[in-house]
Amino acid sequence: MRRFRSTALGAALLAVALIAAACGEDGSGGGGGGGGGEDRGTLTVGGVAFAENQIVAEMYAQVLENAGYTVERQTGLESREVLQPAIEAGDIDIAPEYLSSLLLFLDPDATASGDHEEVHSSLAPLLDERGQTLLESSEANDTNAFVVTQETAEANDLTTVSDLAPVAGELTLGGPPECPERPFCIPGLRDSYGIEFGEFVPLDVGGPLTVEALENGDIDVGLLFSTSSVIGANGWVLLEDDQQLQNAENITPVVRTEALNDEIAGLLNDVSATLTTENITELNGRVEIDEEDPADVAADHLSEEGLI
Repeated sequence: MRRFRSTALGAALLAVALIAAACGEDGSGGGGGGGGGEDRGTLTVGGVAFAENQIVAEMYAQVLENAGYTVERQTGLESREVLQPAIEAGDIDIAPEYLSSLLLFLDPDATASGDHEEVHSSLAPLLDERGQTLLESSEANDTNAFVVTQETAEANDLTTVSDLAPVAGELTLGGPPECPERPFCIPGLRDSYGIEFGEFVPLDVGGPLTVEALENGDIDVGLLFSTSSVIGANGWVLLEDDQQLQNAENITPVVRTEALNDEIAGLLNDVSATLTTENITELNGRVEIDEEDPADVAADHLSEEGLI
């Protein structure tokens, strides 16, 4: 999660169809006040269907609505494979993204790293070629994380990802359906760590299916996000990425360039300036554990920061 490029009409049509389906699921309402006076035009904010992305997408939507823009929401999308072609097709104007995952998605041969400024510099021209603009990154860095229960950690003496190598053949990994193709997931585990799991179960992008499978013992290792509140709440063990497979994943707004102006850039950059790894983890907990609405959580944060 997270971590496409449309080269044919068929891909664009598929994206439109999936977006329409997602709209039926999550609607186009939610959040934000209309405090900006005259209508400034209509923008569509997109996002992938997991708590953090939906919270941040709601922040973008609400600051824009507060400035007078009409905002439509498509925040229940399945994956980046849907989101990116939708932006290129002009169906979505703005979305929160993750630096290294997007870089490697657009160019699998690119070199990502833990330096978010370096990754930002590499990613920006790739997006520019696709009619998209990368705005300022937040401090909030949400990397992929391989997580086990305390019982599994103790039974197999696991504290790092490297510790999985001798026992992985007897274990089941659960994660997003695209995990077998993503460099941060199964290919990276194989190439960087020499890890081959006995079985892989396709679930979701660090969401409730993966959490439930880990809780129930249906999988032994789950791919979650490092800012997921359920890790600490359940006493689970986040395995140290000792070979540094994961890269800088700072949350960053991506905007369709034709829809961008200085005001929009300023509003979204102001949101980014308020986000840290610590506070986004807390906000995630309100949705993932307390089951609050992402729109309400976003509104509270923006109000506390004086942005709406």
